[in-house]
This record gives sequence, C-alpha cells and structure tokens, in this order.
Amino acid sequence: MPVLSEVADVAIIDYGMGNLLSVSKAFEHVAPQSKIIVTSDPAVIAAATRVVFPGVGAMPDCMRELKQRGLTEAVKQAAASKPFLGICLGMQALFVHSEEGDCAGLGLLSGKVRRFPAAAMRDEHGQKLKVPHIGWNQVHQTAMGAKPHPLWAGIEDGARFYFVHSYYAEPASQDVVAGFTRYPFAFTCAVAQDMLFAVQFHPEKSQAAGLRLLANFVTWDGLR
Repeated sequence: MPVLSEVADVAIIDYGMGNLLSVSKAFEHVAPQSKIIVTSDPAVIAAATRVVFPGVGAMPDCMRELKQRGLTEAVKQAAASKPFLGICLGMQALFVHSEEGDCAGLGLLSGKVRRFPAAAMRDEHGQKLKVPHIGWNQVHQTAMGAKPHPLWAGIEDGARFYFVHSYYAEPASQDVVAGFTRYPFAFTCAVAQDMLFAVQFHPEKSQAAGLRLLANFVTWDGLR
C-alpha cells in the first residue's frame, strides 16, 4: 500500500452516486477536529479509521459504478474490518439481491431488497400511500442483546428521521435488525452486524437525531 499523506478519521466513499456534500458537511459539523475525506481511492478507504458508504439512485447503477471504479473489494473489506456506516442505497447494496433491476448486491448481509408493493400501500383509512416513501417517519429501535446499539445512544426511541426510497430491505434473519419503521407495514430501516451499521433513512438530513447518530458513529469503536 502506498504511503498516504493523510489518513482519514472518516472516509466517505465516492462512487459517483450520493449526496456526498451533505454527508461530509454533516460529519464536519459533528466532528470538527476529525479528518473527513471524500474519496474513491481504495488505499485511502483501507487506511481510514472509519468508513461511510452513502448513496442515492438505483441499485444496478451503484453496483456497476463500484465495479468500474475498483471499489467493490474495498467496500467489502472495510465493512468487515472497521466501523462502517451504510446510508440509504449504501444499506440496500449490502444485501444479496435487489428487485430493482433484478440486481445482485454485495452479499454482506443475507436477505433481499424489495419494492413497496402497490397493493399494500394504504393507510389506516384506506387512502393510497405514495411511493417513493418521502418525508419524516418514526424509527423504532430494536433491542439487540442486553442493551441498545451504541449508535442509538442519546436518541429517543421513536425519533423521526428523513426517508426517500421506493425499496426496502428484508433481512433473512431478525438478528441483524436494529430498527424498523412503518409505511404502512413495518419494514427494516436499520441493520447491524459486527462493526457494520446501516440505515435506510438519511441521518445527514434528519436534524438533531441524525446528527447525534453521526456523532455516535465518529466515536464508536465497533463493539456492542
């Protein structure tokens, strides 16, 4: 590995998709003393203390861009070796398969990503709900062992976060589920496995609760 002039406290993966500026500015706000680097360099990702995998857009485009930029293995290795945060599409891509484009994901988490089924999208009054799911919604934290996950520290159960998505993750095991949201049925919106934590919502757009989650990630040692 080449000698790096800078080692990131938080490396934000740039694969050509995602609101990188919003994510980086949010981290700079919660951790002004930390070195935040937006990068597409696998060496920088490998050397970083923590890694963030953001994303917006379509799964097939995500997987293609990761491959073309030589980032697929860098993402997999980072998720297995250091505190790692996936956001929105960066959560969905961790699973085995997505219905969006009938596309294979990274396979780091067992399960599938499904589109919200049109027939089920009715509220309690029978009114049709829109897809994509856009706006603020409550996140219900799921107990994982004897205590909540460290990234929920200081965040009230049921706090509201900002969502923009048409697809949702369906893990093969409930053991990885760290949070869920209802729209209109309960779907997984946060997952955790070892040093990996990923969310369907956008913490960088979720005001105080989102900033607290990012601040928790900056100090998280990867343990539970």
